[in-house]
Amino acid sequence: MKAYPQQYIGGEWRTGAGEAELTDRNPYTGEILYTYRSAGKKDLDDAYRAAADAQKDWAATTPAHKRAMLEGLADAIRAAKDDVYACMIEEGGSTRPKADFEFFTSIDIVKEAMSFPLMMDGKILPSNIPGKENYIYKTPKGVVGAIAPWNVPLVLAMRSVVPAVATGNAVVLKPASDTPASAFLIAECFDKAGFPKGLVNVIAGRGSEIGDAFVSHPVPSLISFTGSTDVGRRIGGLASGLLKDVSLELGGNNVMLVLRDADVERAASAAAFGAFFHQGQVCMALNRVIVDAAVHDAFTEAFITAAKRLKAGDPADPETFIGPIISETQVKSVEGFIRGTVDAGATVALRGSTEGNVISPWVFTDVANDMPAAANEVFGPVCCILRARNEDEAVALANDTRYGLSGSVFTRDLFHGMQVARRLETGMVHVNDQSINDEPHVMFGGEKASGVGRFNAQWVVDKFTAERWISVQTEYRF
Repeated sequence: MKAYPQQYIGGEWRTGAGEAELTDRNPYTGEILYTYRSAGKKDLDDAYRAAADAQKDWAATTPAHKRAMLEGLADAIRAAKDDVYACMIEEGGSTRPKADFEFFTSIDIVKEAMSFPLMMDGKILPSNIPGKENYIYKTPKGVVGAIAPWNVPLVLAMRSVVPAVATGNAVVLKPASDTPASAFLIAECFDKAGFPKGLVNVIAGRGSEIGDAFVSHPVPSLISFTGSTDVGRRIGGLASGLLKDVSLELGGNNVMLVLRDADVERAASAAAFGAFFHQGQVCMALNRVIVDAAVHDAFTEAFITAAKRLKAGDPADPETFIGPIISETQVKSVEGFIRGTVDAGATVALRGSTEGNVISPWVFTDVANDMPAAANEVFGPVCCILRARNEDEAVALANDTRYGLSGSVFTRDLFHGMQVARRLETGMVHVNDQSINDEPHVMFGGEKASGVGRFNAQWVVDKFTAERWISVQTEYRF
């Protein structure tokens, strides 16, 4: 994997000015991939100032120019395919299917954003004042501060960076400390595509050193954060106190409802993917499957059979579906949820094991909603099966959570499935599919503690722009 020991600020690579020497580590082998000096507050200030300087000229460029630059970015990502796969597997512990998702979805994000410069539309409105004409213009926010997570580091950074740039903004991106190279790979692609210096800046450092300053710095007008609900709540509090806008995509406790008329085998196969893809380290992953009592036992048997077929181990092995948890700290967190759920009285229907940072699937039955693995976002290969007496109880159990990101309903009656889906208090629900879905042209976002704002297509264009009222008085009033 390519090493990125320097920060990317103002179109230049330079050694960070922070206090700490940090390491980027392979979560499967434990080897140190490279070390780097963290970014400090001066780096942060320089990055934001460079972004502010670059944004003014960039906003004034034509839609055709922005589109051409984005086409060059897509070409740069395609040319970096080997580097992308190496980074995703070695730094992030991604399996081959997960690396496929990151690479191809990143290109799709860029392709979708090529239309965004032409979506900067406005309105002409009538006036009750004689001789007045009213115009509403859509303009860039200015500078966007983007904070990316470690679990899907390329896609979830690109989802903020690319739309921001496409709508005329400049960006400062801060990656998670566990996956810094993914963000610098993005910077390298923007650089190779010929974007103006300073338009996209990437700084990596400890949250304790630059985290609050990243949000409170006077330059950015919007902070786009993807990560845990607890951190998102802090960021939202800091930003709101400064009257900054936020886009917060936070945690999930996602559920699949298996109704009594569902195709049990199909539901079980989908649930295994939704629960264990990328080791469950996906905000949309299934934590819970709520199954009608009439098909509970048949589903459980089919689900355990499907889970047992999933190979866990080396993410570089093309046959591996479940790779390593990102860090030892996260392994301990997952194991804590497992112990707590066992202690609470759940039945272990499938017992997993831990080897290094690799945890094989755990499945619990006889679960109550307040048990640790059911009540929280586990972010590991752990799934709880809950029995429901009827459909109303299933919906009530599904909604009994502070989260509301994604969900799923399995039934042979598709229209009824849509009706049930509308009863779930969640931003996204998929009928006869698992919960992990993301298409760059379709709205993405959650409710309750799962976030604020929407990504993709017109929704993200609206989020990363502001509307201004300009009136023209054709006849003097005074």
